Amino acid sequence: MAAIVDPFEARLLPTGALRIALVVPVSGVLGMVGPCAINCALLAADELNTVGGVLGRPVELVLVDGGRAARAVAAEVSGLVGAKAVHAVVGTHASDVRLAVVRAIGGRVPFVYAPPYEGGGHAPGVYFLGETPGRQLEPGIEWLVGARGARRWFLLGNDYVWPRLVHRSARTRLRARGAAVVGERFVRYGEAARWLDRVADARPDAILLTLIGSDLVAFNRAYAAAGLGSARLCGALEEHGLLAIGGDGTGELYASMGYFRGLGTDASVDFAERYAGRFGPDAPMLNAHGQGCYEAVAMFAALAGRAGTLAVPAVDAVADGTTITSARGPLTLVNRQVRQRVHLGRADGLDFFLQKSFH
Repeated sequence: MAAIVDPFEARLLPTGALRIALVVPVSGVLGMVGPCAINCALLAADELNTVGGVLGRPVELVLVDGGRAARAVAAEVSGLVGAKAVHAVVGTHASDVRLAVVRAIGGRVPFVYAPPYEGGGHAPGVYFLGETPGRQLEPGIEWLVGARGARRWFLLGNDYVWPRLVHRSARTRLRARGAAVVGERFVRYGEAARWLDRVADARPDAILLTLIGSDLVAFNRAYAAAGLGSARLCGALEEHGLLAIGGDGTGELYASMGYFRGLGTDASVDFAERYAGRFGPDAPMLNAHGQGCYEAVAMFAALAGRAGTLAVPAVDAVADGTTITSARGPLTLVNRQVRQRVHLGRADGLDFFLQKSFH
């Protein structure tokens, strides 16, 4: 089985293994993402090791806490790369961390980024598996405007790059449909629930929430407790977050994601069986952010195998067309990013009902 290595140990103990920096939050606002993400990355590494590893070397994962300040995360990853303690980077974490890591590693090693992101950012050696705003959230906005008649929107997000660029895209889409933005705020971590009255006073038909992690949980808890009834469309709500909210029975809480554990496809069911077989029936619940780390490790391995090397220029040269199979089905890189269908899930108690899928 694959090993999880501490960053300090990785610097001190050379090895013949191919070590991948796994950057996932185990603290901070996104800390709830960590347990499932680590498990999914371990599952991918285990499966690689059973067939000979990557480029003939066994795979080990070096855990880096991506929930800290972007500068601290980037400095740690850069130090590991500079010491040749890791040979690649994968992860799921906020975009401000990603931008800092990309600058810090400067194309020295491949970096596969799993979650939805704001678009752009095509630096050498960086590969994207998540949805951009136009693919992730605009279909849900269109559906709520059309099917639900949501004409008045409030946009509420955390104050960093992903929410700002998602909102820019959303404003353009809403204007094109004749809908109005009746309010918009970007809030610091830990302050989301304080804006509940401002949102309610604007009387929106729908709220676009680009809050993340515990802030998204806190706002939705407060919203439900206040008995408010607007539709809420979330760009980062997954199964763990819904559990932390306490579920939702309003029928008005939506999430738009590339993966839900309730997907009934053969690929999704097979993945869930392998996950349960490795970690047991009481393992952290599968969700989009965690499952993305499986994809990130698998995509790195496919890229390295196709290039026959870890050198970034060679990997970039063969990246397009590289394909893996995950719980979402086949994923193929085009322009170093993946295009895959998105699912609109409606919270139904403690789980999601898959309302609609968009290609």
